[in-house]
Amino acid sequence: MAMALAILLFCSLMGAFVGAGGDTIDNLTASFVFGDSLVDAGNNNYLPTLSKADIRPNGIDFTASGGEPTGRYTNGRTIADIVGEELGQVGFSPPFLAPNTTGNAILNGVNYASGGGGILNGTGQIFVNRLGLEIQVDYFNITRQELDKIMGKSQAKYFLMKNTIFSMTIGSNDFLNNYLFPFLSAGVRINETPDTFVDQLINTLRAQLTRLYSLDARKFVVANVGPIGCIPYQRSINRLTETECVSLPNELARTYNVRLRDLLSELNDNLPGAKFCLANVYDLVFEIITNYKRYGFTTSSSACCGNGGRFAGLIPCGPTSSMCDNRSEYVFWDPYHPSEAANLIIGKYLVDGDTKYISPINLRQLKAL
Repeated sequence: MAMALAILLFCSLMGAFVGAGGDTIDNLTASFVFGDSLVDAGNNNYLPTLSKADIRPNGIDFTASGGEPTGRYTNGRTIADIVGEELGQVGFSPPFLAPNTTGNAILNGVNYASGGGGILNGTGQIFVNRLGLEIQVDYFNITRQELDKIMGKSQAKYFLMKNTIFSMTIGSNDFLNNYLFPFLSAGVRINETPDTFVDQLINTLRAQLTRLYSLDARKFVVANVGPIGCIPYQRSINRLTETECVSLPNELARTYNVRLRDLLSELNDNLPGAKFCLANVYDLVFEIITNYKRYGFTTSSSACCGNGGRFAGLIPCGPTSSMCDNRSEYVFWDPYHPSEAANLIIGKYLVDGDTKYISPINLRQLKAL
């Protein structure tokens, strides 16, 4: 009887914590986001870096800011924003480096992603400053300690294990701005085969995912690398036709993606209580690019905002860039990143789709675990 009463009291306390907006701990939905410019919500605004999206017309369709740039590398919401909304998150996960990302503001999650960042610390050095994955996990450790102070240790642990999804969208820069980048990567390519380089990526990623698990993360979604040989930048610098993609970047992405699938299966088997979902972004984005008309787009090769080359893919989006009028009809916003319209399709597939694009379960099912 005493043991039963103790258990009931513990469960009562778990649901008694009242967070921002009056929600109990059981009703909170939080998203902790790690990655690169595909999901950066503004961390690079606070860094002296060459990789920034805090200038117009970036964010022109981001209604939460009235169309002002926020540091998101797209015209509106990122995939992470859309997934959070679809799963019932209140507001968007704020960037960790923003000065007001503290106290109750962290109860809906935090965004640690950084434009130019990669799995490896050396990735993206051309941008001078960026947050690599190791630093992003270091920053989550700071958040983790703050959650203990706000909620108490037992409730913070319960909150992270039950109500929180950890998403990771990273790896593209490790190829585009490391292994494949001229001059910077020449030495890497001479000394490392693609398989050796991918081994390094997988081993580093395993270590960081395991660190997050040790900090009480349990529900994960990890995106594979998309068809990076099909972005407007790659099409432009290689002078391809509208239907062509660059083969080497896509081959490297597929090699990494096979190893990533194996890694997540390994972690599912070896980390008790954890669930790792694979977001098959490569096949999903390739499907959208190949059959763009089916999804309501008029082009999947040209950037809406950019300059240079046949596909406006040579110069990043900025105030002097040309910009399309029909932004919702472009798969790509700029030479590197999807438009909000494309992000919306991707995000909804990940939340409610089948195992072709999100496995072993979708994100709505992951949340319900």
